[in-house]
Amino acid sequence: MTYLTVYTDGPAPETLLRTEDQAEIAAALKEIGVRLRHWDIRDGLGDATQDEVLAAYKDEIAAVVAEEGYTFVDVAKLGPDAPADVAAGARAKFLNEHTHDDDEVRFFVAGSGIFYLHVDGRVNAVFCEPGDLLSVPKNTTHWFDMGTNPHFTAIRFFHDDDGWIGDFTGDQISSRIPDYDTIAAGRAA
Repeated sequence: MTYLTVYTDGPAPETLLRTEDQAEIAAALKEIGVRLRHWDIRDGLGDATQDEVLAAYKDEIAAVVAEEGYTFVDVAKLGPDAPADVAAGARAKFLNEHTHDDDEVRFFVAGSGIFYLHVDGRVNAVFCEPGDLLSVPKNTTHWFDMGTNPHFTAIRFFHDDDGWIGDFTGDQISSRIPDYDTIAAGRAA
């Protein structure tokens, strides 16, 4: 189930909101132009190949492509069997604040990750899990944390065949906001 934590973006961030209420999350994200939708979960896809994942969600993917005009769809996957240096390198790549010239649209097939959306003096940390489809508009300042032990499979949508290209801001805000491991541990407590 999706979980949202909203922080101030100052030198000592304060927590403004914590919620699992889906209507409250959707309303908060709508205020910043972000859309959260949910698809039914297909069991048994955690270890599936890209082709198997895309085939399992072909109808939903076709609807999003038709609605939004995406031209490239793929599957990003990282799991517990990934070598430690690969996992750490992937995490480091996305952990710094950046923007894109394209939307960032992800559907979580398995596992989880947090998108941190830095908009209007706040950071909206959206903890995404299986069934969550998050659509972040282009030029939205954000970062992504998959944790120190990444485990996720996500369908990605792009308007350009070049895929993921980040324009990094250089802001170190991601070091001031609680990371994936901290938020996940807080939810489990």
